[in-house]
Amino acid sequence: MSILQGLLNKFGMGEARGRRPVRVFLLDDDTLRHEWFAKQFKSDRLDVAVDPERAVELLSSNYYDVIFLDHDLLPEHYYAEEFDDERSGYAVARWLAESPSKLAAATIIVHTRNADGALRMVELLRRTGRQAVHVPFHMLAPKIKELRRG
Repeated sequence: MSILQGLLNKFGMGEARGRRPVRVFLLDDDTLRHEWFAKQFKSDRLDVAVDPERAVELLSSNYYDVIFLDHDLLPEHYYAEEFDDERSGYAVARWLAESPSKLAAATIIVHTRNADGALRMVELLRRTGRQAVHVPFHMLAPKIKELRRG
């Protein structure tokens, strides 16, 4: 079973039915994405943060089944040639990597369009044994729709 199929089952979008609500965490600065995720997880618990500080606060005090992380959180990140690790999703990935007992069972999906930033985040998380994958946001919906049909 693929990671996405397992998540779909976990979220009640696949074969699994009669499920408990899923606890979902989202780090993203785009309010349109907040709305999109809210629709995807309308019968679940969704917590949203727009900056690394709030993300760490929520992640340190709550349990989540799945964690969605964006890399570029500020407009100046979108076309930057250098990394801004402290004000991007990388800071949250680093916190998770440095806190291996926190949310150890959570699946982490890095949904950024920034492939370089995503690769750095996923590699960091995987080095510490985390379940992490990169699915660019623009590919997330079609992939979920495709798996729903299959």
